[in-house]
Amino acid sequence: MAKSNYDGNSIAVLEGLEAVRRRPGMYIGSVGTKGLNHLIYEIVDNSVDEHLAGYCNEIKVTLEKDGSATISDNGRGIPVDINDKTGRPAVEVVFTVLHAGGKFGDGGYKISGGLHGVGASVVNALSVWLEVNVKRDGKVYNQRYERGKIMYPLKEVGTCRKNDTGSTVQFYPDGEIFEKTYFKADAIKSRLHETAYLNPNLTIIFENKRVAEEEVITYHEPDGICAYVAELNKEKEKVHDVIYFKKTVDGIEMELAFQFVNEFSENILGFCNNIYTQEGGTHLTGFKSKFTMVINQYARELGILKEKDANFTGADVRNGMTAVVAVKHPEPRFEGQTKTKLDNPDAGTVVSAVTNDEVQLYFDRNIESLKAVIACAEKSAKIRKAEEKAKTNLLTKPKFSIDSNGKLANCESKDASECEVFIVEGDSAGGSAKTARNRRTQAILPIRGKILNVEKASIDKVLANAEIKTMINSFGCGFLEGYGNDFDINKLRYDKIIIMTDADVDGAHIDTLLLTFFYRFMPELINQGHVYIATPPLYRAEIKKGTKSKSKGEFQYLYDDKALEKYRKEHAAGSFTLQRYKGLGEMDPDQLWETTLNPETRILKQVEIEDARLAAEVTSMLMGSDVSPRRQFISTHAEEAEIDA
Repeated sequence: MAKSNYDGNSIAVLEGLEAVRRRPGMYIGSVGTKGLNHLIYEIVDNSVDEHLAGYCNEIKVTLEKDGSATISDNGRGIPVDINDKTGRPAVEVVFTVLHAGGKFGDGGYKISGGLHGVGASVVNALSVWLEVNVKRDGKVYNQRYERGKIMYPLKEVGTCRKNDTGSTVQFYPDGEIFEKTYFKADAIKSRLHETAYLNPNLTIIFENKRVAEEEVITYHEPDGICAYVAELNKEKEKVHDVIYFKKTVDGIEMELAFQFVNEFSENILGFCNNIYTQEGGTHLTGFKSKFTMVINQYARELGILKEKDANFTGADVRNGMTAVVAVKHPEPRFEGQTKTKLDNPDAGTVVSAVTNDEVQLYFDRNIESLKAVIACAEKSAKIRKAEEKAKTNLLTKPKFSIDSNGKLANCESKDASECEVFIVEGDSAGGSAKTARNRRTQAILPIRGKILNVEKASIDKVLANAEIKTMINSFGCGFLEGYGNDFDINKLRYDKIIIMTDADVDGAHIDTLLLTFFYRFMPELINQGHVYIATPPLYRAEIKKGTKSKSKGEFQYLYDDKALEKYRKEHAAGSFTLQRYKGLGEMDPDQLWETTLNPETRILKQVEIEDARLAAEVTSMLMGSDVSPRRQFISTHAEEAEIDA
């Protein structure tokens, strides 16, 4: 064995933006479509910061024909003068140095979404090329970078009117970094529209110049988050008008709009400095807990809750609520660069205090709206109690534990961080998988047939479904708040839940049904990156032994028809044999291990939700009972269909 020296020279120093290219997930969350679109959002967020500072009222986002993206604004323009600390133009520093930006200095932004000052430089690092044009002081400046490297010094390329200012950034994402480089227009439009709702004085123009997708849309929402809530509830039966208030305390601005509808669900969106906080945080915790407290207080004062009655739970009180909670904080603290969870305790304190004062002030003057909200909580509590009873009956009796219906072959390790469970289709695949797996860390959970479509089913039917019961029991973390309030991600027994079905239509259908179940009943599994889809090969090609080829006997797994087409072009007809796998059960254990189970060689696609609102709408449409919008969606998007996990 070669001697390994650990000395001063063993410490690697990554120059410039190389760290970003080496570990992109640390900065943008993933290298899938979600991370790709995030590049656009990083640049847009910088323009929004200019708006919040009072200098920009229009942003334009363009998807170019060549696959690049252009973001321009009419702000002050990124400074071009020399930065004293570096001796380089400020714009160059912004795009080539991590943690450099107007967020840190005294003359910078009081409120900023782009907290860390890494957005522009990260986009630059992860692009094949990026060009920035700045209009400032009657002059136009330009600089180009390739994979983060400066191509030429900042140069003056023209003149403009003195009051014509702003910045334009155009970039082409790097295919060496990203799984695909085709921006997803629907998700981008949804995010831009959301930004317009949160900034009533801002106009955002979206233009798609890509062939067969051409469109121009202007987003301008002068009614702000009130219009947002109204849009979210447009197809629903409203219980009362949208309630709105806005207040600033200790330098933290809190804005809230909410409305109850006659449905048993909640949709509460939280934002900090225009950034959607997908995993919530202190602002949402402050709002939810205080709102629950206020409603319970009113219910007792009105005699709706008697002395012996238990309080309504948080889920009871929020069932039927659609709300947007937006805070603007001068020094926000997020968990992670992708900013999915707000961590400032003072934000929770301010939101809680303002909610207490303003909600009571409104309901004191609008008693009928108050009674309508409490009626929603009453209905929810009744259903919850029935559901909890059903849950107890269906899930806790020993005979309904992991039984013959879906025999879990568990792994030996009890350390959840290294364990993974494969959900496989049927006993045939299950048998091969149980033989092939690493018994120490890999569990196998066979399911029979297609599980229930939970989008169309009542809770009692969901909990009566044998496959669903088995999964709930196996995972160990419970299920959605509101149905017993017992979901706890910390009790999850497996770090990875891997859907491993056949590469055919039936397999894809089972994938869809399983994902619908996870999304509706265990959304945190997806939000926190625990759900994956395995990618088994479709073919095994092997060079015939009788051929003159030096590679005779060599074989290659092909994962889709494109790979097969490429293989056929590279090998003469008749020089190889081709095996088509109709299902996982056709693979012997060694093949299954090598292609689908082995962490070193397998291909896993992590399931991501880029846009929560869009995801909810599309899931309801595709998996719900109404046929006509589903038919329309399929006919419109048929050619785009692919697994985009």
